[in-house]
Parts: sequence; C-alpha cells; structure tokens
Amino acid sequence: MPPTDTPSLAMKPHSAHWGVFSAAWDGQRLTVQPHPGDPDPNPLLQNFPDALRHRVRVTTPMVRRGWLERGPGPDATRGCDDYVPLPWPEALDLVARELRRVEQAHGIGAIFGGSYGWSSAGRFHHAQSQVHRFLNTALGGYVRSVNSYSAGASAVILPHILGSMDEVARRNVTWEQIVEHSDVVLAFGGMALRNSRVASGGISRHIERESMRQAAERGCRFVNISPLRPDLPEEARAEWLAARPGTDTALMLGLVHTLVSEGRHDRDFIARYCDGWDTFEDYLLGRSDGTPKSAAWASALCGLPERRIAELARELHGKRVLVVVAHSLQRAEHGEQPVWMGAVLAAALGQLGLPGGGYNYALGTLAHYGKRLNAVPSAALPQGTNAVKEFIPVARIADMLLHPGEPFDYNGQRRSYPHVRLAYWAGGNPFHHHQDLNRLREAFRRLDTLIVHEIAWTATARHADIVLPCTMTLEREDIGATPTDPLMVAMHRIAEPHGLSRDDYDIFADLAERLGQRDAFTEGRDTRGWLRHLYEKTRAALEARGDEAPDFDTFWARGELRLPQRPDDGGILRAFRDDPAGQPLPTPSGKVQISSPTVAGFGYADCPGHPAWLPKQDVPDARHPLFLIANQPATRLHSQLDFGGHSTASKRQGREVCRLHPADAAARGIADGDIVRLFNDRGACLASVRVTDELMPGVVQLPTGAWYDPQDPAAERPLCVHGNPNVLTRDHGTSSLAQGCSGQLTAVQAERFDGPLPAIRAYEPPSPVSRSDV
Repeated sequence: MPPTDTPSLAMKPHSAHWGVFSAAWDGQRLTVQPHPGDPDPNPLLQNFPDALRHRVRVTTPMVRRGWLERGPGPDATRGCDDYVPLPWPEALDLVARELRRVEQAHGIGAIFGGSYGWSSAGRFHHAQSQVHRFLNTALGGYVRSVNSYSAGASAVILPHILGSMDEVARRNVTWEQIVEHSDVVLAFGGMALRNSRVASGGISRHIERESMRQAAERGCRFVNISPLRPDLPEEARAEWLAARPGTDTALMLGLVHTLVSEGRHDRDFIARYCDGWDTFEDYLLGRSDGTPKSAAWASALCGLPERRIAELARELHGKRVLVVVAHSLQRAEHGEQPVWMGAVLAAALGQLGLPGGGYNYALGTLAHYGKRLNAVPSAALPQGTNAVKEFIPVARIADMLLHPGEPFDYNGQRRSYPHVRLAYWAGGNPFHHHQDLNRLREAFRRLDTLIVHEIAWTATARHADIVLPCTMTLEREDIGATPTDPLMVAMHRIAEPHGLSRDDYDIFADLAERLGQRDAFTEGRDTRGWLRHLYEKTRAALEARGDEAPDFDTFWARGELRLPQRPDDGGILRAFRDDPAGQPLPTPSGKVQISSPTVAGFGYADCPGHPAWLPKQDVPDARHPLFLIANQPATRLHSQLDFGGHSTASKRQGREVCRLHPADAAARGIADGDIVRLFNDRGACLASVRVTDELMPGVVQLPTGAWYDPQDPAAERPLCVHGNPNVLTRDHGTSSLAQGCSGQLTAVQAERFDGPLPAIRAYEPPSPVSRSDV
C-alpha cells in the first residue's frame, strides 16, 4: 500500500478499527498513510479516500414523508417512502417531542437504544456509548440489548465452563507463545487474516501473518478445519481438512473418542482439573444413548475419512496442542456446542494453561486476541444508570418487535419481550448484522418511530423516520485506544464535517437541552474537555507507576503515546493450572466443567448439560442443495464504507462476488464471471461468481456487508440486486440458552441469471421532497 506524496499538507494522526494511520485532506483529495511501525498494514484504509465526500453521505436532517404527514405509528411504507429535508432546530424539536410523547404515553420501557456496531475507534465518539449515555441521563433509561452478533453463543456458554469470554479469548495464549511453544494449532473455522486485522479501538501492529510464518518455520503445524482453504494464510503452511459446514462438534467428538478408546487422553489432568467427565464419557462412548461417537460415526457426518480422523487424534498425543474455535462456528444452530467441545478436546489432551497450548477461543478472529494486555487503563465514556431492567439478546430484535409481550428463554431465565414503540439507532446497521431481512423489514414497520444517526444512506437510514447526519471519524477529534494495543493515538480532525453533519455528542447535547438535561449529559464539558478528562485516567496511572506521564497537550501534539504492557502470564487458565486450589476457575466447581449441572438444570433440549452433537434444521435438501457460508468480508469491516474504493473495486458488475466450486458450477451451467441468483424460501439475491477450488463442493460462499439493495422496495420479498446474503439467512436463536445469531450457514440454490441486470442503487441518496409538497 504505497503512500502518495502530499508535500504541501501536513499528515495528521488518526486511527480506525483496521489500523493506525495518518491522513491529509486538501479539499479535493484524501491521502492516507499507514503507521510506519505496522509490519502488515490493512488495505481497508484505502476505503477512506472515496468515502469522505461520497454522494451517498447524509448531508442534512431528513424526515420521512409519511411520518410527517400521518404522525408516529406502524407504517407499511417504511423503507420505500420519500424524505423531506428539515433545518436542524426543527428536526431536533421533532425528536425531543417524540421522545417525550413515548415516555409519557408508554414509559421509558417502550424505548429501545440500538446502535450495535463499530462506528468509531475513538473512545469518546463511540456511538453506542453516546446514545446510551443520552437515554440514561436525559430520560432515565431504555430497553437494552446484550451480547453480540459475532459471539452471541460463546459469550453465554463460556462462563458456564471456563470463565468470561474476555478471559478465554483476550487474556490467554498469545502469538508470542505460539511462535515459541506450539507444536500443533487446530484451527476449527480457520484464522482468516480478514478477521484478525481489525480491532475495536484500533490496532497499530498487524502481527498475525508474520507470527504464523515464524511458527511454521520453527515446525509448528497448522491444521485448517474449514470448508474454505483461505481461512488460514499461505504463511501458515496449513493442512486443509475440508469438513462439512456445521459438523465441527461431531469431528471433535470423533477425535476425543479415539483418544479415550486408545487410552491417549490425559487422565491425571481430567481428574485434577475437570468436573463432570464421567457424564460426558457416558455420552461419548455411547453408554447413555447407544451411539459411540467414534471416528467412523464422525466421518459419516463431517465428510472426512475415518482413517484421517483417527490419525489426527493420534498425532495430537504428546504434543503441545492449541485448539482454536472461530466465531463462525457458533454463529449457527447449536453454536454453543463447538465452543464447549473445543474446551473438552483441549482438556482431554491435558493442555489447558500451558504456554502455546490448550484452548484459546476466537484467536485470529480479532486483532485484540493473542496480544499482551496494557499495564494502564484507557478510559471510556461513562454511560450513566439505566433504570429499565428489560433487555433482549441482541440478535432477537425482530422477535421483540414482532411479538411484544411473548415469553422467551435465555440463560436459565424465562423473560418476556417488551413492547417497544421507538427505537433510537446510532453507529450501527442492523440491515448488515441481522438475518432474514424481509422479516426485519416487517419488524421495523411495527414501530411508531425509528430515529437514526448516520453518515450515509444505509438500508437502516432508508427505513428510518428521522435521519440525523453525523460526522464520520475523519471529521472529529478523539482518542484511539484498546486494552491490548500499546499505542494510544491522538485522533486529529482530518477534514471539516460534510454538509450539515454534526458530531453525535453535539446532537445529543442539544437534544438533552430540549429535555431539560443538558448539564446531566455534558457535565459542562465540550468534546475537547471530555478528551482531557478521559486521558487523565491513563496519565494518572502512568504517573503512579513511575512511567513517563505527559499532560494532555503534550500527548495531543505528539500524536501518540506508547503504553507499558503486562507480562505474558497466560491469564486465569495458567494460574489455575499452576494452583488449582488457590486460583480456581469462576465456575460452580472451580474447575473445567466438562459437563454442567447448571446448564442441565435449565432443561433445554437444544442445549443439554454436556457438549453434544445435535441435528440441525437449516441444512441442504433437494430444493436447496447448497450450503451458503455468509462469512465476514475481506474488503471492509462488516458493511462499513462499502461504498469506499477498496470495497467497490472487489465487486464485479457492481455486485458482490460469491465463490462456487467448479463441480457445482458445471452442474448448473455457470461460468466464472456470470451473475447468479441465490435463493431459498426466505428471499433471493444476485451476485457475481468466482469459480474456484478454494472451497469444498456443495458450498457457496458470499460475504456479508454488501448494502441491501431491493429491486422493488415495496414488494413483499424483493430481490436484492447487490448481493446481501442476509436476505437468505435464518432468523433463529442458536439455542434457548444464548439466543445468539445463527446467520453463518443456510441452505440455498444457485442458478445463472440471464435477464437484464437491474441497476445498483445502494449508493444513490433518496431524492428530497420539498416541505411545501407535504
């Protein structure tokens, strides 16, 4: 990614989730240069130049015509209506009055604070924190969501078996340990660089590629267990085991069965450090259900040869083995099971807590993981106190809106969906994250009002009643920091706000004033005042350690500050291994829960008290014979800046590219570069095809993040002409335990599209309607 010289302009420091960089804007052209200390800069930085002043940016407050004419209420025209531009004071008056109306008529429990998303690496202009602070301080609270689309199942199951997800993913095995100690890395779902090159709060050094190269050169063996060969980079020199999608739990069971039946499992480790092995072993060996989970049994499910499964199990015995389970495995039906079973496999090998060995959930999924922790904290914007106790798992937003008052299960609790009338969204795009977009469209039409802060006309903005233009990260000041990266960045403003866009903070401050709560929201600080306040927590901690502790003005002038880091101590798993009595795990037994009486006591048929193979509903059949893998994109973060140059350059004929195996393409008369229609009973989309043997037969892969672009927005199930796979995915919880997102896998059919190609309109803003016409 060679820099472009801009001798007349000073480059200013900034940071994004995909990397630290500097940039300069001359009013016509944006120049971006990665941080000179980054050994493997992320090309996603090149989405910024075209995005900064793109025509799809929201430039003025807009209100949906139908909402202006008919007032708040459910509306079938949401998503296919015109918009009316309004001046800021009038738009803010409308928002404040509507918030007050809903509060007085239905209570603050009728307001949902959305904003799930990665809008900014800055710790102050973090949209989720901003909107939650506003709703808490100005109104007293809101209905919240818990967990994430990325890790909805793992975040709930891991505390039952080992500890919090942060402890198992972030404070565990590091890349340094792998380079030095690991003999075998079993990567279930791979460790794709497209994922490990991003981190909330920013990342200054991308080390994953080089770490894998160094480990492989030393003799570490990487095994990529995935339907997709590129899920490990070439530098890892990985063996590719193309297991059938969604069968990783069965494969792990087959591996452990071989270890146990041949006496190769670590009995001493299990006896000293684990709880509930006997119950699990009864299931594993078939004593409890009559079905031994042997290599032959696993082979029939996952498609790998029985001999290779047994050989792999034997090859692990006596080696320093690291078991890694990617986020992708638990973004599917029964997603809790591979997360749990991965820990059991590591325990059976006796590897938990060893340097470079054991189990590190989600290593390679984010740049946070596999890194040392900073020795001093980075402050975040305080969000206040939420008086509303109702919440939903984040992936159940459509269920909540479609079924208010109905009960649902979650982590041993029986709860009810609140009746939400107003949703306030900032910094997120549910039309990227969520599944079954036709169902989501219907859900959003049930609201009285949807308010959105947006930089651009995403599908979420096009379904909103009030759209308030906010600045993008390059147009504001902030501090970039994350607990696992040693570089704190002074994020200078690179360009002036576009059009009439404003910082989220300033929008909320003016709204809080209209609601009589400006002082409560702002605490008397402007943006720079808050940056000084947040920085002080880090400065004081540095000073207390005796480290260099520059004042804010010095930090801001320098542009960055390198923070000290903690020793690479292996976290709670290493401490537990070294001293199981003195450093027990935060589980009911203080040990690794091979089986869990707590989970068993919940009585969930779809998540029993030990890891198990559970048949799935959404699998290929005669009508829809292909597995669709809807994984993360390589050319953008989620759907962010899909209109940027790096993202659009990867498309063909303006459409997202899917990958199809040559045998599946030939059977359907499809050639490389053709446009295909992917479809099932939920919906259909168009995509361009790349025919390749980099994926296994029977699989089509289409990344998420292409902006939803319905051919006819008024139709019940419109064709997405741009290639958004979530028109196809199933909106159903992973299980009654976690209710996580199950959007990674679904069943589809593919056919060549021979009709006239519909125009791409995803990046065209709506034509404004004059207020006089309303």
